[in-house]
Amino acid sequence: MTGYGRGNAEKYNFSAEVEIKSVNSRFLDVFLKLPPLLFDREYEIREILKSKIKRGKINVTVQLKRNGNNDLAIVNETKLMEYISLIKRIKKTAGIKEEIKLEHLLNNREIISSSDVSLSEKEFNLVKKALKSAVDELLNMRKDEGKELSKDLTKRIKTIERRVVLIEKEFKKSVNSHFKKLKERLKSLTGEAELDEQRLNLELAAIADKADITEECVRLKSHLKFFIDSMNKQAEPGRKLNFLCQELNRETNTISSKSISTSLTHNAVLIKEEIEKIREQIQNIE
Repeated sequence: MTGYGRGNAEKYNFSAEVEIKSVNSRFLDVFLKLPPLLFDREYEIREILKSKIKRGKINVTVQLKRNGNNDLAIVNETKLMEYISLIKRIKKTAGIKEEIKLEHLLNNREIISSSDVSLSEKEFNLVKKALKSAVDELLNMRKDEGKELSKDLTKRIKTIERRVVLIEKEFKKSVNSHFKKLKERLKSLTGEAELDEQRLNLELAAIADKADITEECVRLKSHLKFFIDSMNKQAEPGRKLNFLCQELNRETNTISSKSISTSLTHNAVLIKEEIEKIREQIQNIE
């Protein structure tokens, strides 16, 4: 889900500001923009984020200031010129016309390094405090979005439930209608010949058994109930909801393949459309 968070912490003439943005993604992808002083702390920062966030494309920017000065880095001009020269040679050899941009240089740790040897534990604790504040704000925003998403999913599940009820009613009607048409057709084909009613009823019962969708409807309703329960009660329901969507789709496909009426087929198609919309939505749920 999408979200935004910002956190600040300040003490010991040192301040940390963290900004986090998230957009929808099936998996967790974390992109960090850190000052040189935090390069050796990248793993710890990633682990903190992974413990709190399970899905989404996450962009994190951290800014540090010491004694009011945010220039906590030095530039190795020799390495800078070597790197620019190397890029120019690569461009010429590969026939690349793209201009050299600042972003090509900023993340090179040989060019930009910390002006101080390291960050103290007290200072890093402030970074973690700012990070926690930003993550909490992000999660609160995503929680609000999740509530709206839950309303939409519940509405779609209720729509499917109504369609299942219609399918059950339609099946009973269509079976009787189908049998009546088959009998009439057989009589027209046999003409005056006498039909063996007992044999005919046995054959029709066999056809009815093959077309029976009672079990599929029962399983559909069970999956729908479980979907709502999982969404409302489970902490991280994303994967389970995705699995349930697969099961809903499988049962609906079976109903469609057994259909003996256009109305029943039409309702099955409408259910599949709702399932697809639900499946797209739950890709954003953790």
